[in-house]
Amino acid sequence: MKLLSLLVETLIILGVTIKNIEAERHNKKQKQRNVTIQISVNEIKQFLSHILERRKLVKVINKRENLLEKKKSQHKLRIKGIQNKDLPKRNQNYLKKQAKKKITDEGDQLFKLGIKILQQSKSQKQKEAYILFAKAADMGNLKAMEKMADALLFGNFVMQNITAAIQLYESLAKEGSYKAQNALGFLSSYGIGMEYNQAKALIYYTFGSAGGSMMSQMILGYRYLSGINVLQNCEVALYHYKKVADYIADKLEKSEGIPVEKVRLTERPENLSSNSEILDWDIYQYYKFLAERGDVHIQVSLGQLHLIGRKGLDQDYYKALYYFLKAAKAGSANAMAFIGKMYLEGNDAAPQNNATAFKYFSMAANKGNAIGLHGLGLLYFYGKGVPVNYAEALKYFQKAAEKGWPNAQFQLGFMYYSGSGVWKDYKLAFKYFYLASQSGQPLAIYYLAEMYATGTGVLRSCRTAVELYKGVCELGHWAEKFLTAYFAYKDGDIDSSLVQYALLAEMGYEVAQSNSAFILESKKAKIIEKEKMYPMALLLWNRAAIQGNAFARVKIGDYHYYGYGTKKDYQTAATHYSIAAHKYHSAQAMFNLAYMYEHGLGISKDIHLARRLYDMAAQTSPDAHMPVFFALMKLETVHVLRDILFFNFTMRWKWIQLDNTLGPYWDLFAIGLIVAVLIYLLRNRYG
Repeated sequence: MKLLSLLVETLIILGVTIKNIEAERHNKKQKQRNVTIQISVNEIKQFLSHILERRKLVKVINKRENLLEKKKSQHKLRIKGIQNKDLPKRNQNYLKKQAKKKITDEGDQLFKLGIKILQQSKSQKQKEAYILFAKAADMGNLKAMEKMADALLFGNFVMQNITAAIQLYESLAKEGSYKAQNALGFLSSYGIGMEYNQAKALIYYTFGSAGGSMMSQMILGYRYLSGINVLQNCEVALYHYKKVADYIADKLEKSEGIPVEKVRLTERPENLSSNSEILDWDIYQYYKFLAERGDVHIQVSLGQLHLIGRKGLDQDYYKALYYFLKAAKAGSANAMAFIGKMYLEGNDAAPQNNATAFKYFSMAANKGNAIGLHGLGLLYFYGKGVPVNYAEALKYFQKAAEKGWPNAQFQLGFMYYSGSGVWKDYKLAFKYFYLASQSGQPLAIYYLAEMYATGTGVLRSCRTAVELYKGVCELGHWAEKFLTAYFAYKDGDIDSSLVQYALLAEMGYEVAQSNSAFILESKKAKIIEKEKMYPMALLLWNRAAIQGNAFARVKIGDYHYYGYGTKKDYQTAATHYSIAAHKYHSAQAMFNLAYMYEHGLGISKDIHLARRLYDMAAQTSPDAHMPVFFALMKLETVHVLRDILFFNFTMRWKWIQLDNTLGPYWDLFAIGLIVAVLIYLLRNRYG
């Protein structure tokens, strides 16, 4: 373990040195929005020198203590005249145990402190957490070693080194680490740094889930749901997903779930650089300026972002309370309600205080605010600062639900589901859970899944239950990797981004599957062999397409059309384009399918259907107008030319046939016949 910890420390120094040189080049662009802040070399050097000095000091102290204890024991033995050879060994073993316990306790404290720092900050202070993890790992703390292995794998604050990460994971796996089992399974499933072996990956995932890994449970649930290297089995998928969903629901009941920003890399570059999911630093500064100028709406928005840590901003209760108080003074009912929420839940800036929460909730409710009404309902439902009163709680929840507040709709559903203060009514419970789920209320989705899984109040449906449980599972803390993966991609750290997206893709996240495929398709990654990139990308596009991604469906058609990662197959390409066009109304798929009908590629040639599909593409998307215009111009030009050539050929053929039958002067005979008929008709008319 000491050799591995030294390896980790050495790699940290190398990684930090390289990344600090890179950071100097584009220091202006990074600012404070960059999540992956590097540890300074001086801090690492100081830390390493401290560790070495501490080791030398411990050795000297232990040596002196051993000599002192040995002398004492020998002195006692001489006095008593006891010749007991085992006593010095016992004393030595006892001292070793005590020293080991002291180091273990110190390692545990350092690890807990590091975790606390990570939870409190998304960017600025995380480097301190990893210094603490490195210290704790040096003391033999297994959890800290897991963190350092993750850092080596994902490139968090150290230079990415997958080989070193695998060595550390393998060592941890022997110690029974379920996180290491899960990581080894993931690496085996993609062939990253290890042999590509799906059977081995499945074994690792099985051991990981047995040890308590929620990520392994989720991966197995997705595999059994989709039939990936196992027989498709909805009930087994339900078993795995329910375990994870129960864990997530327990966390959600203590604090509301925070939606995670999932940026799609497949968007246009200009949209990606200013993605609405992530708040750019310049825009944040502008919002701060507007908030200080008295813009109440912006004050409330910034308060919410800091309250839960959204759009790349750190969670900061003090800033949240600051902005809410400014907005509340200006008369914002939403701000009053959020202040009440902060005091109800309690945090560093607003210590838990039911009386203060009641005060602010009442102020908001008097203005007809749904969040304030819901807050008062919670106080009466749980008896916080007031006696438990289900009738009052029901009244406030109903008022808030009528205004469309999803949390109130969920609470009503829960009251009817559990029979709290009302008669149990599963139909009403289902109604309110469903309404709340439409707004993405996670606990409402969880209870809907429970109802479908058990057939409570609805017809049992395993597939529906699994899909709902899957949605809850995707709210787990692991989804935070979407942010770090996105920032790594923006900073040009493609390998780090790919590893993080690939892990999320393995867990069944559709966005991560399409993002991983997009990165592989670009062939910028170095951790996977180039000849394996297209086949792997095709596999991931396929998984994303099965989950309803229209762009991925078009991509599969492209891969079969051009023969990327598979053989050229126009028929299969046309099938996928057809699905994307008719099911998802994809303009790109319509255009591609029209082209194939125009040229008869993989399907029967049909000019009329090609025209129709080109027109539909133009109607579906404004971006398709110009390509469709040129495509139709070309189609019509070619069609006219073919008609002219066909007409000339047909006429010449007909003339040849008449010459053979009627002789060379058949045309004069025809003209004479026509004149005779006209004379006859004129005579009959005037005669």
